Amino acid sequence: MVDLRGRPLLPGFQDAHVHAVMGGMELETCDLTGTTDAREYSRLIRAYAGAHPGKEWITGAGWSRESFERGVPTRAALDAVVPDRPVFLMDRDHHAAWVNGRALELAGITAATPDPSGGRIERDPSGAPAGLLQEGAMALVGDLVPPATEEERLAGLLRAQALLHGLGITAWQDALVAGSDGYPDISGAYLAAARDGSLTATVVGALWWSRGRGAEQLPDLVERRERLTVGRLRCGTVKIMQDGIAENFTAAMTAPYLDARGRATANAGISHVDPAALREHVTALDALGFQVHFHALGDRAVREALDAVQAARAANGWRDTRPHLAHLQVVHPDDVPRFRMLGATANIQPLWAVHEPQMDELTIPFLGPERSAWQYPFGDLLRAGATLAAGSDWPVSSPDPLAGAHVAVNRVAPGASAEPFLPAQALDLTAALAAYTAGAAYVNHLDDTGSLRPGNRADLVVLDRDPFAGPPEAVGDTRVALTYVDGVRVHTAPDA
Repeated sequence: MVDLRGRPLLPGFQDAHVHAVMGGMELETCDLTGTTDAREYSRLIRAYAGAHPGKEWITGAGWSRESFERGVPTRAALDAVVPDRPVFLMDRDHHAAWVNGRALELAGITAATPDPSGGRIERDPSGAPAGLLQEGAMALVGDLVPPATEEERLAGLLRAQALLHGLGITAWQDALVAGSDGYPDISGAYLAAARDGSLTATVVGALWWSRGRGAEQLPDLVERRERLTVGRLRCGTVKIMQDGIAENFTAAMTAPYLDARGRATANAGISHVDPAALREHVTALDALGFQVHFHALGDRAVREALDAVQAARAANGWRDTRPHLAHLQVVHPDDVPRFRMLGATANIQPLWAVHEPQMDELTIPFLGPERSAWQYPFGDLLRAGATLAAGSDWPVSSPDPLAGAHVAVNRVAPGASAEPFLPAQALDLTAALAAYTAGAAYVNHLDDTGSLRPGNRADLVVLDRDPFAGPPEAVGDTRVALTYVDGVRVHTAPDA
């Protein structure tokens, strides 16, 4: 018996799109989150390098594009603080890497180096590499970074698990487990934790669809699904990254981006998988019983992903594979009702739906007013009958579900006094919390979780106050007091 002393009890939160091992490992690297001051970045990098004189490479993440002119940091700024060792620092979105001269030298990147497929080397006016590698170009240097050991990855997972349990999260979907295309394969950490019992959360692992391969990788995915489904770990999902992000103009759009003067450019972003091939691949994956987890950020990528789901439904009938589209920054109004029609879940990251410099300075001017009004249409999706699941994309943004619920309700960051971002797309608190509980449980195929019912698993969270009792702008003040997984307490707040 647990005396709640009047505190509310909810189903355990679930994160439908997170990178737990990556986030846990980055807690031990050069952490640039928490500031947007370029001078502070330099101080943090210098301090980290000084505290780790034996590290062959300086690695980390968390810098923001808004901190630099045109969103492009330079190698010269890094060379000034770490001239003798290679530096590889991913931005907060993990779609670009800031590198110094030593890293470029080791990779052999010069003015003559062509942009790789699906990526871009930013260049200075002379054509020399400026120090920023976008999307697929990250691998040119990233492949040289010494890989983490299995022990370091397992430690990162357990560090992340403790953090996520502390936020009331009892299960999650890791959106990149068996990586390729420059992303690491971190499945060994999950497999070890699932086997030795240290994995206390239930985890769905999304197997990476390699952009450099086609249908020939299907047998490999089937083998990985069988090998990596152990204990609390199941890997029946395939992650397809269909496009990039809006801030570097790689999110796939139905119309070109604008330039700084508001004129149409020739660039409408990148579709990483040919749309016709995408339909074939998704149909084949669906026939094999895989769930497909799309990264679809621009409206063209969203449409291509929905077209692929539609093709799979037409070919295979209505199977319980529960496809879902993550991020959904720009959704064409014509495609909003298709989520319900096709049974495709809208996997939302609420923390991004706010006014901030990256949105106001690096996104809206290049989308134009009409498309800017199509961003993060949570309210429209819900009103159209779509199932909403919520995730964080941590370490891209905070994994705190209550902070995410605050933004979903207020369209303003916790503690901020900014103008609400497209407030007509706000959710009420019930819908926001449902996305972090029942909606994410549905996506994760955890049908005995996500709601408080006799017979369900006792995956539970106790809050320190009733978020419904106060004003909407106070939702983000709510904290987690206790977290239970299968009835076992896995987190107790100091004042609980």
